[in-house]
Amino acid sequence: MREASKNFLQKLLSAPGPSGYEGPVRDVWKEEVGNYADSVTTDIHGNAIASLGSERLPRVMLAGHMDELGFQIIHIDEAGYLFFETIGGFDIGIVPGRKVRIHTKRGPILGVLGKKPIHLMSPEERKKIPEKHDLWIDIGAVSGKEAKKHVSIGDPVTYDTNFEMLRNEMIVSRATDNKAGAWVVAEAMRRVASSKKKPKAALYSVATVQEEIGLRGAKTSAYGIDPLIGIAVDVTWATDHPGIDKRKTGECVLGAGPVINRGANINPIVFDRLVSIAKNKKIPFQIMAEPGGTGTDANALQLSRDGVAAGLVSIPQRYMHTPVEIISLRDIDHCAQLLAFFVLNLETSQSFIP
Repeated sequence: MREASKNFLQKLLSAPGPSGYEGPVRDVWKEEVGNYADSVTTDIHGNAIASLGSERLPRVMLAGHMDELGFQIIHIDEAGYLFFETIGGFDIGIVPGRKVRIHTKRGPILGVLGKKPIHLMSPEERKKIPEKHDLWIDIGAVSGKEAKKHVSIGDPVTYDTNFEMLRNEMIVSRATDNKAGAWVVAEAMRRVASSKKKPKAALYSVATVQEEIGLRGAKTSAYGIDPLIGIAVDVTWATDHPGIDKRKTGECVLGAGPVINRGANINPIVFDRLVSIAKNKKIPFQIMAEPGGTGTDANALQLSRDGVAAGLVSIPQRYMHTPVEIISLRDIDHCAQLLAFFVLNLETSQSFIP
């Protein structure tokens, strides 16, 4: 991977962006894609939309959501402890004991997620996963009055973990779900823009908002762009670690290439073209079956207006929805390569009617 591209990924992952508070991530993304897109705009919902050759037809939309899981402050008690609601789907069992950053108007504030210590728990309590409202954030304040000087109701919170390299070109960070997807759609546009072969289609790369709470950004941006083809890029569960029954999940291996999804949410011609391109360009890939909806922006793309030929290219990921999500740099590089070739080799006469 290019060092500049890796640095861009690291900046995306470091920027806080819980659903509804994606601004810092959007700023990083727009600054980068502005180097090669014809135009970069933000819509009323907060989606960042980059276009290349917008006068051409058909229109291809690549969507990678930039929002992440987080917390939101809902109450500050008299002792200065902060209580929260979750943004997105959490495994509450892994929350206690984590460091967090509260993103206030005056800047980030460090805190820790606290709960009753194990020494003071009854035997029954030790066996239970805590309820989220039995947890709190401690910023070291000695009173509610002090805490309220620094933190406001509604302030967003993220885990205090960032990008680190592991072995074999793997990285660990919070929010690779799905800033890695936002990176892919930007990197795919960069490759298309720098190619000697000029595409016949218009390309729209979109960093969508609020996927984690209902695919909202994909719905509105797809309606505005009105693409013929819409391909979402998101993470999917790697099944190459202990405790997984592949008879129930299928097989997905970290580092073995992007996952091309197949099922009712996916236009079969888009699927076939992605597979054909991967084979012809010798890009490693995997296939996963999704019998119903995929639970990704591809759901929203498929149902926009009078229908969109939807595809889904997924990034294998371990430990989804935790502060230590692992992905492979090789996988995301191959994702971007696959999508760039898809756009560059698209003919205007191609029909996507099944």
